[in-house]
Amino acid sequence: MAGTLQTLICTPNPNSTRNQIFNRNVQFLPPIHLQPSNNSTFPNPNLQHFPKFHLVSNQTVKVRVSDGYNGNQHSRVHWAKPLLKFAETNFLPIVCFLTTNIFPALVCGITLGLANPSLGCLAHRYSMSKFSTFGIFLISGLVLRSEEIGAAAEAWPAGLFGIVSILVLSPIFSKFILQVQLAPQEFVTGLAIFSCMPTTLSSGVALTQLVGGNSALALAMTVISNLLGILFVPFSLSKFIADSVGVSVPTGQLFRSLITTLLVPLILGKVFRDCFNGVAEHVDKNRKLLSKISAIFLSLVPWIQVSRSRSLLLMVKPTAFLVAIWMGMFLHLILLAFNTLAAQSLSVVPGGRKSVFAKKENSRALVIVASQKTLPVMVAVVEQLCGSLGESGLLVLPCVAAHINQIIIDSFLVNFWLGKDQSSNELKEA
Repeated sequence: MAGTLQTLICTPNPNSTRNQIFNRNVQFLPPIHLQPSNNSTFPNPNLQHFPKFHLVSNQTVKVRVSDGYNGNQHSRVHWAKPLLKFAETNFLPIVCFLTTNIFPALVCGITLGLANPSLGCLAHRYSMSKFSTFGIFLISGLVLRSEEIGAAAEAWPAGLFGIVSILVLSPIFSKFILQVQLAPQEFVTGLAIFSCMPTTLSSGVALTQLVGGNSALALAMTVISNLLGILFVPFSLSKFIADSVGVSVPTGQLFRSLITTLLVPLILGKVFRDCFNGVAEHVDKNRKLLSKISAIFLSLVPWIQVSRSRSLLLMVKPTAFLVAIWMGMFLHLILLAFNTLAAQSLSVVPGGRKSVFAKKENSRALVIVASQKTLPVMVAVVEQLCGSLGESGLLVLPCVAAHINQIIIDSFLVNFWLGKDQSSNELKEA
């Protein structure tokens, strides 16, 4: 029997309470012609008195289903939609925040130092932090791929400006940071030291690759700035921070210590990778494991420093630490804005659209890499200062938060750029 069906109301068996949730109002719009089927039955025994229908119309069917149980599911779906939309549009920052090895390792190290400082003090007695720093940069040398550095030769003006921005221009901001009055003042001094550091060892290159930037340029700036940073950092600390604080930094001793703890293991790792057969392949296959080991090494230093400074840290007001966190975030946003404005300004120099700075992949690599600061080098520097600029734990703690926050902020920036590229491609296709 054929007919036109506009609304089909399926009423469950009144004797069954288990199937009450199947009470639906199903509407097929517009009307469609249906024919009963004789060779099939409904799988639900409560609905067997309804015939099953075949569609014999080629019309598009729109189905609207409304629930008949107090509207609770509708309210839950309505509440969940904004969260699902946020998770979809910000997938990269959320994943970066949850899966990075650095975040849980640092949090565990700080928590352990506050909970039981005796182990951290014992580790400090045996100079464990020096061995952990050596291990961090040995692993950095092992995983360092330099094959692409030659590909950055085309964009050398952008790379040169990036290195100048990292090692010469950004330390100037430390003068402004030191004008802030906060108790304890070590929080401010630590962030000022952080602004004098070279760029991150891995996250800048990784984010550049995700956004489709010039990863070769990012890698070149990372390697060169960290190597030259051993020369520049002691003089930056002496010029911009020690003079403002009113103390003297042993520049020569710090320089020799950085060579021993940073440059030597970095070169050793690179030599092992390039000169011994099979090492590079084995390292590349186990990059995730080495990343976790490096994160553990990195967490040892704040663990030791927090353990030593536990009594002082417990006296710090939470509001002061929150202010220091906001200061670290603001510093990174300032560096992003400065490097973005500089890249856009340099793109109008002779060359126009053909300028190195006008190319999207170069400018994005420049902005990301030149705006980040590395925590391992900062920790190594504080360790060598031996308290001349303040209590080590108080100097390091706000920089741990700043290091994590800069990765999260740049993840949102990369996500924004990817969405912008997608919209641009859709407009071109249209």
